[in-house]
Amino acid sequence: MYKNFEEVEFNLKRLKLEREIALEELKGIRQDVQEDLSPYNWLSTALSAAKKFGMLYLVRKVVK
Repeated sequence: MYKNFEEVEFNLKRLKLEREIALEELKGIRQDVQEDLSPYNWLSTALSAAKKFGMLYLVRKVVK
């Protein structure tokens, strides 16, 4: 396994850094999810869908 304590310490430092990186990535993902679930984004999505539906409705009326 390990030949000396330096290798053990090096591996522990590496694992600690990997853990810190993973925690920071989770924080970023959490922020993204909070932004996606905010009421403003829901309203924006609903308005976008309404515009598309409205345009489709108008095009159908004009074509008939």
